[in-house]
Amino acid sequence: MEKEEPTKTFDFLAGEMLMIDKPYGWTSFDVVNKLRYTIKYYHKVKKVKVGHAGTLDPRATGLLIICTGRKTKEIDSYQARDKEYTGTIELGKETPSYDKETEATQVYDISGISNKEILEAAKKFEGTQEQLPPQYSAKKIKGQRAYNLVRNNEKADIKPITVNIKQFEIARIEIPYIDFKVICEKGVYVRTLAHDFGKVLNNGAVLSALRRTRIGEYKIEQAHNLFELVEKLSREQEFPG
Repeated sequence: MEKEEPTKTFDFLAGEMLMIDKPYGWTSFDVVNKLRYTIKYYHKVKKVKVGHAGTLDPRATGLLIICTGRKTKEIDSYQARDKEYTGTIELGKETPSYDKETEATQVYDISGISNKEILEAAKKFEGTQEQLPPQYSAKKIKGQRAYNLVRNNEKADIKPITVNIKQFEIARIEIPYIDFKVICEKGVYVRTLAHDFGKVLNNGAVLSALRRTRIGEYKIEQAHNLFELVEKLSREQEFPG
């Protein structure tokens, strides 16, 4: 006899922690708003707190922890956990956003860069260090997001921050593309890491792709597909999972 799949009943006011695989092109706030609307409309909840534990850029995918109700009080504890990312750096160019959201402002000759230089450069980024967050970031400057200031042709006065990168591993080199894995404490801007990596090579570099694969003990393999979760929540309160 086939074993019945267990059902889960959500209590969003008492508090839930949801692991979501954030889609490409969505902001973290987009995900929060989508889930808040779904919970309020389909589950007849007039008011519910919903928040995320650590921003992912729109061009990044991967694990986003969402907390609801009284569980939002635990957001800081999730944010404090180590993060793991995989991604790709593209050598030979610089952009204002440190990724491919904006057009290149400078290009470089990459013909002289060796695999050995790339591997040696990666070692320099492990440990405690200072980073300058990108101008195109969600960092708040006097109550406004830095990217909003820049898009309105205003200067975002961003200060360096101290971060800790525990591991920066080069997984594949196929110049101009470099695949990597990073394990770090909270606060690290991987776009800045890519930009600074280019500088160490006396070159330019942008972040081409990024995926968050782990937050503490929580892994991307445990995460819900956002669209499938929303569909299930819109149909019923109990569903397999």
